[in-house]
Amino acid sequence: MSISAADVKKLRDMTGAGMMDCKKALSETDGDFEAAVELLRKKGQKVADKRADRDAKEGLILSRVSEDAKKAVAIEVNCETDFVARNEDFQAQADGFLNAAYEGDIDNIDDLLKAEVDGKAISDHLQEMVGKIGEKIEISNCILVTTEGSIIDYIHAGNQLGVLAEFDGTVENEDVARDVAMQVAAMNPLAVTRDEVDATTVEKELEIAKEQLINEGKPAEIAEKAAQGKLRRFYEERVLLEQKFVKDNGITVKQYLEQNNTPLIKSFHRIQLGEEA
Repeated sequence: MSISAADVKKLRDMTGAGMMDCKKALSETDGDFEAAVELLRKKGQKVADKRADRDAKEGLILSRVSEDAKKAVAIEVNCETDFVARNEDFQAQADGFLNAAYEGDIDNIDDLLKAEVDGKAISDHLQEMVGKIGEKIEISNCILVTTEGSIIDYIHAGNQLGVLAEFDGTVENEDVARDVAMQVAAMNPLAVTRDEVDATTVEKELEIAKEQLINEGKPAEIAEKAAQGKLRRFYEERVLLEQKFVKDNGITVKQYLEQNNTPLIKSFHRIQLGEEA
């Protein structure tokens, strides 16, 4: 049967697929739009299968915080190229996924893929995006934080790095709190306090320090004591509240918060684009 240009355009508007793909789908289904949509979805799935082993390290990190700062969500939506990440349609879809996670209080990828946007599961939207764009598209992070204190978010320019920072109380000065969220982004601390650093990590750092000192010719007993000094420097570099504040190296992050009458940070989540969680 003859397929009109108007029909091809209609299917393209419905699905976002290429003009030739739409024409072929309508031809193969004798002009049945529902069947054509299903066929395009199946073709999209084939594309997704072929690209399953491809790396999707580009994309966007997005966040949303409630007006009362008691709830926040952050997601990471990945694609293969920065060109796609800058596309307005891709960004709009990602915003829809973010809002679905926020409205549904979703804290994991599996549940997010089942959530619906505009009447369709997000997994189906991703499948259609793969068919339309021709790249591997996936969601690799979904974080939900709720608190009795306050949550501040920070998204670095280009949406390639995001932080959700939870503070132990009501934050009056968001600029101060956001400075600390930016510190998390820039300095990538292991933990908020030294007590939260994994014991295995501490033991490893001590062992490395002792071996370095012994290799420098220090006696074992002296190396044992001096290693504690190296461990303190490790804490100063990797523990958030003990780090030097990036905007004023004369004070620590903890001192910066205290000087500005801002509650101490309680926890944080840092998402780096393309980095395994």
